[in-house]
Amino acid sequence: MEVVEIEKLINDALVLDELQVKFDGSQCSVVAVADMFADLSRVKRQQVVFAPLAAAIKDGSIHAVTVKTFTKEQWQRDKLFNM
Repeated sequence: MEVVEIEKLINDALVLDELQVKFDGSQCSVVAVADMFADLSRVKRQQVVFAPLAAAIKDGSIHAVTVKTFTKEQWQRDKLFNM
């Protein structure tokens, strides 16, 4: 599975302001930014991002997934602190 395929799965299912995907072998790292995450718990946020990847996880195309979610405000703050 390629990064563009993972991005397409997520973008087809969710409306995001920003999406970053890194994929190394079978390990996937996702950063998703959208204000829709504002009212969701951390677990619910991850479930929302995992859902479009469920089939790829089930068939073994993706083995491990790390998800970080942010609202636009949280993302701006995080970028400032990590520069």
